[in-house]
Amino acid sequence: MQKRTLLDGKKFQITIKRLCHQLIENHNDFSNTVLIGIQPRGSYFADRVKQELSAILPDKNIRKGNLDITFFRDDFRRKDGIVSASSNTIDFLIEGCNVILLDDVLWTGRTIRSALDALLAYGRPAKVELLVLIDRRFSRQIPVEPDYIGLQVDSIDSQLVRVSWKETEGEDKVILLSERNQ
Repeated sequence: MQKRTLLDGKKFQITIKRLCHQLIENHNDFSNTVLIGIQPRGSYFADRVKQELSAILPDKNIRKGNLDITFFRDDFRRKDGIVSASSNTIDFLIEGCNVILLDDVLWTGRTIRSALDALLAYGRPAKVELLVLIDRRFSRQIPVEPDYIGLQVDSIDSQLVRVSWKETEGEDKVILLSERNQ
């Protein structure tokens, strides 16, 4: 396997900070905007974005929740064994709110489609935007495009993009894994 580092250390943090400033440009004081992290990996990203936004806008109440999409996926019955879901942690309604869905990697678009379905249990949002750390733009199976992108990566299906978070893996890093014979 070949490894190529796409983001790490200071660049990783600068990317998150840049995305937060883009959000502030479009959502001002976040009074009618909520952040929803798609579990499991998007919730780490949403935590980081909320933390950074709270540092930039200390007087604002930024609402954040985590959304489990397990039973909304189109492939959950294809897996061997018992499927277990995480719990949703959304303690507010999204009716009429601007929702920013967050995920670490956008690849086929199927996760986002599932999240949109799951989101409706919490109300009908005024608008939904998509914020991703990594956009693998040439592998879509569903027509979904992000509104905010940390980094675009041109990769083929056999390559993997792996995001490591300081909270779980001990470091902030994005790597591209490829087979040697490619």
